[in-house]
Amino acid sequence: MAIIPRWRFMSDDAKAITKCTAISAVAVVLALLIFRGLLPWIFGGLVAWWVWKAINK
Repeated sequence: MAIIPRWRFMSDDAKAITKCTAISAVAVVLALLIFRGLLPWIFGGLVAWWVWKAINK
């Protein structure tokens, strides 16, 4: 069973738009997952930098 039941009836332009939208959606989800995993490290680095700057004043 096709994900999009009427895929064979769609025009080539509609298929291209659908493919681009799907690829973009997957890229956004992957970027969010990666960013979510790195977020604690980013905040930790920022706090360490602020502490370093405060100590060296």
